[in-house]
Amino acid sequence: MVRWLSVLLVAGLLGVSGCGRAPQAPLKSEAVTPPNTHQKIFEVKGVVIAVKPQDFDAFWSDVLGQAAAIPLDAEVVPDPLRTSDDVEVFQVFYTSIEHVRVAGWYCRPARRAARTPAIMFLPGYQMDPPIPKEWARKGYLALSVAPRGKLRSMRQFNPGYPNLLTHNIVDRHTYAYRGFYVDAWRGIDFLLGRPEVDPERIGVTGSSQGGGLTVTTAAMRSEVRAAAAGAPYLCGFVDAIELTHTYPYEEINDYVRRHPERRPEVEETVAYFDGINFADRIACPIIVNIGLQDNVCPPETGHALFDRIGAKDKVLYPYDGHGHDAGRARHGAVVDRFFASHLLGRELSE
Repeated sequence: MVRWLSVLLVAGLLGVSGCGRAPQAPLKSEAVTPPNTHQKIFEVKGVVIAVKPQDFDAFWSDVLGQAAAIPLDAEVVPDPLRTSDDVEVFQVFYTSIEHVRVAGWYCRPARRAARTPAIMFLPGYQMDPPIPKEWARKGYLALSVAPRGKLRSMRQFNPGYPNLLTHNIVDRHTYAYRGFYVDAWRGIDFLLGRPEVDPERIGVTGSSQGGGLTVTTAAMRSEVRAAAAGAPYLCGFVDAIELTHTYPYEEINDYVRRHPERRPEVEETVAYFDGINFADRIACPIIVNIGLQDNVCPPETGHALFDRIGAKDKVLYPYDGHGHDAGRARHGAVVDRFFASHLLGRELSE
């Protein structure tokens, strides 16, 4: 199967100009069936992206079943060195699929209600998950997850960077992101197991890889009530490697140059992990921000993702003049207002 994506002027593709504006109504998709293929292709203003494999839902249902059969065995260890008068800090550990032990940071406001809303923060590709004290200072219980291969979660799985993106990329059953995704999703189980967490007020956020993980988590965990995804990575894999030659996506191009005969297997595998193929399952309110000059996660793929999101309450924030930061400095206030409205039940002034 070969997929292509026309390289369009981004401003024309999105139908916007300037910074920080919500887009016009999402463009309608037209389904066309190419010859000699069992899949359909969706065309969105010249953007052609294969829909999910026919057994996509069955594949992930089986994975979730395997994960659910493994006890979480959560461990919460106070960290007095990092605790302050206003925020309690804990190192946390839990068990994910394949019995891989996953680490994280958990922060609680020192003063809080008996049941408090929670935010799960998901990391970028090369960043070490931060201690989320700032989220706790805003009134949330906050979990920052370190999926397998990240610092403190690499004892059982450590493919290195670069290499995570292509580790076992020709087999969906052993591909690195199979476990990586589940590690993030199991973070929701950790929060649901905490007596101080309000299970009806859980949000998830992150940028770049964290944005992609936000998409898949919101899609696969119905307990998520609000999501904010920045510059989402892991979306439109095969189109992205044609649109950009920066890393991490360039890892796939490097791999295919070394093993050109494996390209069909690579494309078949990543279809199961493409955030766009998860997006129609998202039902919670969600905001997405992209940089219109992003050469790491091409804005065309961000727009295609947004178009596919199933939630009725969704807003895209395209930032002109911004690259992979996706307007983060300006957009932070948007994210704060979004979560305050949906999780804290209050409106913040602009």
